[in-house]
Amino acid sequence: MTGKLIDDLKGGLDAPICLTWELTYACNLSCVHCLSSSGRRDRRELRTDEAEAVLDELARLQVFYINIGGGEPMIRRDFFPLVDHAIDRGIGVKFSTNGTFLDAAAAARLTAMDYLDVQISVDGPDALSNDRVRGAGSYDVARRAMDHLAAAGFGPFKISVVVTRHTAERLDELLALADSYRAQLRVTRLRPSGRGADSWAELHPTAEQQRTIYRWLLAHGDRVLTGDSFFHLNALGEPLPGLNMCGAGRVVCLIDPIGDVYACPFVIHGQFKAGSVRDAGGFTAVWRDSTLFAELRQPASAGACASCGSYDACQGGCMAAKFFTGLPLDGPDPECVVGHGERLLAGLGAGTAPRPMADHSRPVTFLRRAVPAT
Repeated sequence: MTGKLIDDLKGGLDAPICLTWELTYACNLSCVHCLSSSGRRDRRELRTDEAEAVLDELARLQVFYINIGGGEPMIRRDFFPLVDHAIDRGIGVKFSTNGTFLDAAAAARLTAMDYLDVQISVDGPDALSNDRVRGAGSYDVARRAMDHLAAAGFGPFKISVVVTRHTAERLDELLALADSYRAQLRVTRLRPSGRGADSWAELHPTAEQQRTIYRWLLAHGDRVLTGDSFFHLNALGEPLPGLNMCGAGRVVCLIDPIGDVYACPFVIHGQFKAGSVRDAGGFTAVWRDSTLFAELRQPASAGACASCGSYDACQGGCMAAKFFTGLPLDGPDPECVVGHGERLLAGLGAGTAPRPMADHSRPVTFLRRAVPAT
């Protein structure tokens, strides 16, 4: 991708290329890295008519597609009507699910829809590795959902994995799992957001594993999606496939279940709230007139990274990863491959990192195996 195009994108667009919409905080699982600390439904959740009005607005803005998540989006009784509403207005839909409610009938209904993509979330190539993160029995549930999609003749769905230190060495197995369904593997970076703020220290890949991930992505990048999660690894050499920049408030953003708009799905915090779809002017006014988004679209300062020759390659890394580990936004990524972030983290005092804004967690009612610190 040319430097001029990237510079144009950093200045922001008239509408996001895509946006993430967390339909609900309700979820039957309690994954240890859940970016929104989901579990309990928020009683202020957007009503069906409000959600449809937002979709109408996004269609007028010519938003290409939306990523629907949660929580578990299929918990909402109006899930299928909302997906139909989006598709009828020419908005593509990609949604992520843990698979619990994706039975044979749901798979057949999804297969009959146009402009729809499905991601099944897992966190390991087998039950032992997956269930320690997502809860006992969750791997078998996800596999049943994949079986239903395959039996219904759904096109190549996605298998979505958050890479941790327990799966960084098992990417080949995860790719083989996707290949067995003729699906596509999507790997994303673990961020210290939501419940991930408490599990990041023990789950994020080690420095050596970061290099392993980088080499693996270079070798398999033509078959694997990343959502531009790993651009901080570009400091190691050859750039990874993709946009390789932070798109927060520039080309992407998040709408949460109650209609609040944030710069990025990984920074659900008051400091990064740009407005609400319930405000006068709706989403359009937030996207085009928000002071926060205007600031994010200004040229970024290299800050403490100015003297590092790798800044142009890694762009200083992920804003959310820095924020929730207590590092300055113009400082190095906590997983900086040169080691600058690690050294800064070592000098921070306990309790200095901002906490996620809200916790929607439910009491855990299933048995979860302990996650060993390795």
